[in-house]
Formats: sequence, structure tokens, C-alpha cells
Amino acid sequence: MFRGFLVSLLLAAFATAAIPADKTGLKSGVFDPPRPAPEFLLRGSNGSDFKLSRYRGKVVALGFGYTFCPDVCPTTLVELAQVRKKLGADAKDFQVIYVTVDPERDDAERLRKYLSAFDESFVGATGTPEQLAGVRKDYGISIAKKTVEGHPYTYLVHHSSFVYFIDREGQLRAMLPFGGRTVDDIAHDIRALLKIHRKP
Repeated sequence: MFRGFLVSLLLAAFATAAIPADKTGLKSGVFDPPRPAPEFLLRGSNGSDFKLSRYRGKVVALGFGYTFCPDVCPTTLVELAQVRKKLGADAKDFQVIYVTVDPERDDAERLRKYLSAFDESFVGATGTPEQLAGVRKDYGISIAKKTVEGHPYTYLVHHSSFVYFIDREGQLRAMLPFGGRTVDDIAHDIRALLKIHRKP
């Protein structure tokens, strides 16, 4: 179903890199037209089965990372936590989801503790290496393990660091590169997406 998704994703990223907004007024790189976010089934950080479609009706910020990440992941999660605070009462309709790229170390409990340090509402997802490889393929996420010099049993995972914005109906709307926007810009985009398909 999603054959060629990676190619179209990369084309969309390049095509929208210089486009600050679409008709929704988004500041991030937009998907025009929007396209369905690939579904996946993993293990949630609460220990139960996790399905992306369970969060229909909310705006989702979907990122990929790991709990041992020294810089990019914590920076991204701090920013998303700040965004959630800025949303005020609308935060109830905004969900941050973080999928691990390091299943060997990130079990559900470790993800739960890590993410709750940023915001109690954040949800993580993990699974087998095979399951996660499939999700990464669908979303165009690349990873590369690198052993820390002098520490043969310690490694870092270099990974794609953008965040996807998914609207209430499960459509990919925008892609945020790391360091590409301010917290105020991100909050602006989430508010714009929250207005789409809002129930009266």
C-alpha cells in the first residue's frame, strides 16, 4: 500500500522546503496534498498494544528517537513539552508519540519513565527490530549504529530527526526538521491543525 512512500516523502520534503505555509497557514514543510499516515501496531510505553489510529481525533506529533540519545531527542521533547503548555486547554487534543530506534535497550518501561520526565502525556512505542524496521521504512527514517570509541559495548544511534504532524483524521500534514522552527512556530502549526475537522 505504501510502496514508493519513501520516494514521495523525500520529494515532498524537497518540494516544500522553501514553502513556509499552505492554505492552513502552516510554517513547517507541508504535504500538499495531505496523505494517509501509515498505520502501525507496536508495544506502547504503558505496556499495552499501540496503534497509531487509536489517536484519531487528536493532532499527533510523531517522532523517532531513543532514550540514550545525548542531544537531539531531549531537545525535541523539551520543545514539544513547551508547545503543549502553550496550547493551554487545547493540549487535550494534542498527542506526542515517540517511536524508539533502539529496541535492544528501550523496552516499554524505560520509554515510559524517559518520556514522563518531559510530559506525563507523552506516549512511546517499541517492538521487535523487524517491526520497527518496517515502521521506519514506511516513514522514511534511516538509522546507523556507531560504537563509542574506547567503549566497545556502548553505541549511539544516528537517526533521522524530523517530526511528522498528523491531523485529526490521520493525514500527514507537515514535517518539522530538527531546529527548523521555534517553539512559537510549532505551537502555531498545532493550533492551525487543531482547527481542521474540529467537532462543534
